Amino acid sequence: MTIAQKIDADIITAMKAKEEHKLTTLRMVKSALKNKAIDKRSELTDAEESQILSTLIKQRRESVDSFTKGNRPELAEKERAEITMIEGYLPQEAGEDEIRTVVQGAIAHLAEAGTKPGPKDMGAAMKIVQQRILANGLRADGKRVSEIVKAELAK
Repeated sequence: MTIAQKIDADIITAMKAKEEHKLTTLRMVKSALKNKAIDKRSELTDAEESQILSTLIKQRRESVDSFTKGNRPELAEKERAEITMIEGYLPQEAGEDEIRTVVQGAIAHLAEAGTKPGPKDMGAAMKIVQQRILANGLRADGKRVSEIVKAELAK
């Protein structure tokens, strides 16, 4: 069952249960997926669906920061609830140990070229790490990955 199919089923459940906030959130997610499929002019792959959901989560996190700074805790809480709902459709987020293992493997791969990678190799290391995280079917926040890569390259 794809992410879009799960969302369709949950929309029906939310309608029957009269859960208004959940229903509007799921409809928003469904429309984002549908718009991307229309732009692409073909069905979305699981990876593309996950990427869209990750983008939606990132947007919600930015909104939470803005609402918190603007002293609007009720709106920030609403956004946090949406983040929780959307995250339920994504694969489990990778833990720090898993990310660190992938980062160390990527740095070792870069070191095979002969020179020890340093902070100047941040871009190349990030590219390899992101590819390996996706290949392993994991999900990770880019900000956290970036911090771990910086720390590992500084060693």
